[in-house]
Amino acid sequence: MLAPMQGLTNGALRSLFIEWVRPDVVCTEFMRVNPVAAKKRLMPSDIREISGDEMGVPLIVQLIGHGREALVSAAQVAQDAGAIHLNLNMGCPYGRMTSGLTGGGMLKRPELLEEILPAMREAITGSFSVKLRAGYDDPSQVFSLLPLFERAKVDFLVLHPRTVRQAYQGFADHSITAEVVKRTDIPVIANGDIRSTAGGLRVLEETKAAGLMLGRGGIGEPMLFERLRGRACAEPDLRERATTLHRYLTELLPRYASLFCGDAHVLGKIKGVVSNVEDSELEYELKRLTRSKTLDAFRQALEELAP
Repeated sequence: MLAPMQGLTNGALRSLFIEWVRPDVVCTEFMRVNPVAAKKRLMPSDIREISGDEMGVPLIVQLIGHGREALVSAAQVAQDAGAIHLNLNMGCPYGRMTSGLTGGGMLKRPELLEEILPAMREAITGSFSVKLRAGYDDPSQVFSLLPLFERAKVDFLVLHPRTVRQAYQGFADHSITAEVVKRTDIPVIANGDIRSTAGGLRVLEETKAAGLMLGRGGIGEPMLFERLRGRACAEPDLRERATTLHRYLTELLPRYASLFCGDAHVLGKIKGVVSNVEDSELEYELKRLTRSKTLDAFRQALEELAP
């Protein structure tokens, strides 16, 4: 699965991934649920993006918000717009998403989930999944939540085994993922720090998870999807990595130009993609890309990667 990543997994990037490496599942960026305006639970721009699939690949619509009534009505709005697969974000560790009972903040008051999750399950006619951290500040919190997920008949869990407090510090402890898999019959998708073929295959083997969700690792290296499937070289050399990165950004630029308004907006968004690329042997080229002041300068730096 391609993870939902705010500011990154927009329609332009998803379409490129589907055409190029075809993830088994793709996700929207999270869609903020308005807790006050019942007639405007979701933004019109979000509603326009909703569908059951994209180019034949299942599309998960991820909701982030709080409150039983707001989340249930948002799920209904999304379904009316064509959503078949809905996901509740219970893991976002940043900013206002955790200042209230939203995103990872929902784990501060797990007792409220007793009414939210069953109500959402009742309202959702398609698949209903939850993406969560292992806990708010206690990584063992997830174990106490498993009976609730089971009673609510959640279709699958996406687990990032850090705490909300950790944000992206430290490391994703997939021994927690393995223990969750042992303790529930709900399919578990492993997420967090999957940045290489060997690492991804090791997580699958050691956790017995039902699958992987690739976030920063996949955004930084789209071919990781094919490498994990055994359909591309597991350890590409420098030339192949440079060629792949050149192709990736070259094909993404015109899509971003169509989606975003103006060179500065396009440049900011494409730099966001580049910031997820980790390759010490391409450090100079990556710095030139991220330090480009104009879109023309970015294109010139990109040409240094050309085969």
